[in-house]
Amino acid sequence: MRVLAFLVLLSAFFLLVGGPTRGQAPQSTPAPSAKEWHFVVSGDSRNCGDFIMPAIADGAARHQASFYWHLGDFRAMRAPDQDLQGELDRSGKIRRLDIDDYHVRAWDDFVEMQIAPFEKHGIPVFLGIGNHELIPPKDRLQYVERFAKWIGSPAIKEQRPEDSGSSRPPRTYYHWQQNGIDFISLDNASHDQFDPEQLRWFNRLLKQDANDPAVVAVVVGMHKALPDSISNWHSMAESQEGMRSGRCAYNSLVRLQRDSHKRVYVLASHSHFYMPDIYNTQFWRSSKNAQHTILPGWIVGTAGAVRYRLPEHSPSSAKTDVYGYLLATVNAGGVPGAINFEFKQVLKNKGDGEDFVSDDVKRMFSREAQDYCLNGNSDMSPAKVLPEAPEAPCPELQ
Repeated sequence: MRVLAFLVLLSAFFLLVGGPTRGQAPQSTPAPSAKEWHFVVSGDSRNCGDFIMPAIADGAARHQASFYWHLGDFRAMRAPDQDLQGELDRSGKIRRLDIDDYHVRAWDDFVEMQIAPFEKHGIPVFLGIGNHELIPPKDRLQYVERFAKWIGSPAIKEQRPEDSGSSRPPRTYYHWQQNGIDFISLDNASHDQFDPEQLRWFNRLLKQDANDPAVVAVVVGMHKALPDSISNWHSMAESQEGMRSGRCAYNSLVRLQRDSHKRVYVLASHSHFYMPDIYNTQFWRSSKNAQHTILPGWIVGTAGAVRYRLPEHSPSSAKTDVYGYLLATVNAGGVPGAINFEFKQVLKNKGDGEDFVSDDVKRMFSREAQDYCLNGNSDMSPAKVLPEAPEAPCPELQ
């Protein structure tokens, strides 16, 4: 009788504390919510971004975006941006900006004219570094100091202890997790990247994601596209180290997708047009290292920079001579980790579409700047063709 009483009491205890009983599965990590939500991404806002970024911010607010992600190249830096000069002309300070004065003003102008519109709507901003952020006299140290608020936000800081085992100051590459998605912002702004330290960090992070049941998808953003894309001439293939390390990063993402069956998405800018399916090339279709896997990838360098001619063999849905952004719908169709990317064009006049440059914004600039940014700002020179480099092993993967 005592044994029977003990068993009854033990069974009641398990029921009260939620412990496993006969016929009941052990508790596990709850699945991420499948509710749809949105974020917005674009890059290359130099030249005329002061016109275009406020319209992107308005579009992000209209779509209730959780955040905006800029993929780099905030200001031209080699010469004054046409929009910034137009602001001075409109204000009555009609003079050509001295290059030294411009370098002092440029990043402040980016913050005031391009980040502030998102903050006005209460939309968090994440920043990626582009090659124009490293044009002398600027460098990575100055970049980290000026943009520490955005590359060292609470969402990013809370990830650092698990990355390195210790607290670190802001750096130019980082990640943050949101609603089951790991967002990874990489630094390939110079020809020496990805360096071994960043690549080791990246591979370690992907291994964590593969083993974390709370992570259902990984979105990787960077300035330059990984090598061997349709836009290979303007990508990490611009240098031998970029070619090698970029291919290694691609292979790491393929391994994550293959082994963990988690969804992977790769975003870039650098080329000033919109293009989906950028890795559907002969190289990746035949690559033995990547198991002939085509990762889903997009280029969206359409936030204000001088617009480029599309390369040969571009998808029919690619666009140039346009401004705009990618609207991402996460958990599309109620499928956890499924992300649908849709290009949203910013037009120059109200009535042409949903997103447009407002009259209030236009009035901030001279007529000359308006005409250039809204009716010109393009360079349709033919794209270069780079020779294909042979595949090589990735020691970081071994």
